[in-house]
Amino acid sequence: MLSEMDSRVADLLARADAAAALPKLGGMARPNGVVIVSERHWAFATTSGELHEGVMPVRRSRAARIPLVRGLLQLAASMAPLVRGRGVARVRERLFLLVALCLPFAFVLLPGRLELAAGVATTALIILWLFRGRTLRLHGAEHRAIAAAEAGSLAATWAGEARPTRFSARCGTNFAALAIPITALVDQLVPRFLAPTLTGALVAVFSIGVSMELWKAVQHPSGLLRGFLLPGLALQRLTTREPGLADTQLALRAVAAVLRREI
Repeated sequence: MLSEMDSRVADLLARADAAAALPKLGGMARPNGVVIVSERHWAFATTSGELHEGVMPVRRSRAARIPLVRGLLQLAASMAPLVRGRGVARVRERLFLLVALCLPFAFVLLPGRLELAAGVATTALIILWLFRGRTLRLHGAEHRAIAAAEAGSLAATWAGEARPTRFSARCGTNFAALAIPITALVDQLVPRFLAPTLTGALVAVFSIGVSMELWKAVQHPSGLLRGFLLPGLALQRLTTREPGLADTQLALRAVAAVLRREI
């Protein structure tokens, strides 16, 4: 028998299925829950039954329309629930993430072979940190919940009658699969006309901006550039696991919390 809270979630999901249109959703899997975001709101449903909600940062500046710059702003905004949201990440985790993101800029001071080894080690450490605990299954659940919203099958997915794909074209894994080769290519093409640290920083920022633009382009409905998604989709077989119904319902609770404020 469904609890009162589960009944409310099921009713809201059924209402969302009947809506003319829903906002585009994104998300993030955590070891202890799932974050779902729209352009305006975010919600974090935890494995312990808690629900945290917040508002996404507003992007009204003209810079948000400038190619390359807009991608960097979008990437920064996507981290808002993790960096600013209460209950999503502890202070220690935020400090770890900040250090991990800034550390690569110091690697340009190392000799070539050590720079590569340090970069690989840091990447592996970040991956292990991101995908610890139940994260792999919850990552698949996050994708499935968002796919259900896009297919209008939220209620059926909640009931276990539908199982949308656990793979997503908008997953950050796809972005990483694009960013790594682009960064390596730009690093080889850019002359070292500035100090190594500054040149490395410029390469990193420019490469991320280019990767974001390409990532948005490959998601175009025309599908002309969909081939660029194949490496990332293949990697998702490693970064996701088939979620159970309880995992999917957890992600759908976060979806319901966001849609409750949107529809």
